[in-house]
Amino acid sequence: MLDGMFSFVLLDTRDKSFIAARDAIGITPLYMGWGLDGSVWFASEMKALSDDCERFMSFLPGHIYSSKRGGIRRWYNPPWYTEEIPTAPYDSLVLRKAFEKAVIKRLMTDVPFGVLLSGGLDSSLVAAVASRYLAESAAACQWGSQLHTFCIGLKGSPDLKAAREVADYLGTRHHEFHFTVQEGIDALEEVIYHIETYDVTTIRASTPMFLMSRKIKSLGVKMVLSGEGSDEIFGGYLYFHKAPNKEEFHQETCRKIKALHLYDCLRANKSTSAWGLEARVPFLDKEFINVAMSIDPEWKMIKPDLGRIEKWILRYAFDDEQNPYLPKHILYRQKEQFSDGVGYSWIDGLKEHANQQVTDSMLANASFVYPENTPTTKEGYYYRAIFERFFPKNAARSTVPGGPSVACSTAKAVEWDASWSKNLDPSGRAALGVHAAAYEEDASSDKNTAAAEPKKLAVEQTAVTV
Repeated sequence: MLDGMFSFVLLDTRDKSFIAARDAIGITPLYMGWGLDGSVWFASEMKALSDDCERFMSFLPGHIYSSKRGGIRRWYNPPWYTEEIPTAPYDSLVLRKAFEKAVIKRLMTDVPFGVLLSGGLDSSLVAAVASRYLAESAAACQWGSQLHTFCIGLKGSPDLKAAREVADYLGTRHHEFHFTVQEGIDALEEVIYHIETYDVTTIRASTPMFLMSRKIKSLGVKMVLSGEGSDEIFGGYLYFHKAPNKEEFHQETCRKIKALHLYDCLRANKSTSAWGLEARVPFLDKEFINVAMSIDPEWKMIKPDLGRIEKWILRYAFDDEQNPYLPKHILYRQKEQFSDGVGYSWIDGLKEHANQQVTDSMLANASFVYPENTPTTKEGYYYRAIFERFFPKNAARSTVPGGPSVACSTAKAVEWDASWSKNLDPSGRAALGVHAAAYEEDASSDKNTAAAEPKKLAVEQTAVTV
């Protein structure tokens, strides 16, 4: 019955027995380790165990450990965990109400708060629901009279432009932060130390979030709402365009949710916690996930001929002509991964920097230096080298997942398109033929119908290398 985001150890002082548990999705981190003397250790950061434990691992989400039983068992057993194909019909109102409830639940706070707003669908919906609730209820915003929103990017980035438009539409107090590629590169070692991973896409996205969190905390803000989890639940990543059928579509979303604690949840929690900021994620509400994952995945399938782009069922649920939540073109804005949206030159700059630090000979011999999860690119090699300096034990490197990926896919989904195996990069732009990198919104164009907008955005275009 436990609901929320938590990792805890509960001690019974009468007999020194204890239990340890982690929330259903792994929103908050927890590690478990074993010492040579038979001791069992728990910590929210891996670095706290590396000196005293011979072996340690990431504690599995939705699991509980009992010192009396001596083992780990799963306490959270939702229907989607078995990856069985659901059959419930799509009801846009039910989905909308479930999400609104999830956002409102996380507004229970007595500290200054705000919303991380990238201008994409997910964060914009979080901001729209929160803003509407604060305006229509007796609840008063704890920091001034307006909801505060925050965005970061390179100057001229896609996210900054979209976030500003959403903020103006919602009437929030918007804070726009800029960073340079060099500032991001300078922060990489500190980011890897705090995030505790060498996964390429996680580091790419964690760095601007880390820089933004420092600036948000300096303003006195203690809590932020964020949009993590939506892409996993609804198949929002661009590679889902290639899903061959609803069965594989659903199974991939299940795999992605199960792995969230190793990727987006890890990034969101540790990037913010490094500066004493708490991130809450409405999309990962237990009740909301159960509602969304019970819908027949046929409704989630991306079908351009029917005007259905990625996450169409979520977009349609909030497409209210009478009382719109967002501008139509924002509601139907194409998926933009955070590491791309902060500015395409960010990833290009990281690759260029890695090329200067890692020689061809170093990469050629990577399998001998790093036989486990061998990096296949210079960027991956560079991050791995930094990680190994901080966390040299075998147990540490084993906490980071590996395998081929394209546009944040699992290794299984790479099989959906034969050409992807030649273009293995976690950037959304790697989904060739899907990502419309050169798409420029024309504010004066006609956006009167919901059907016309998704069809316009869903047209497959060749990705542009910037």
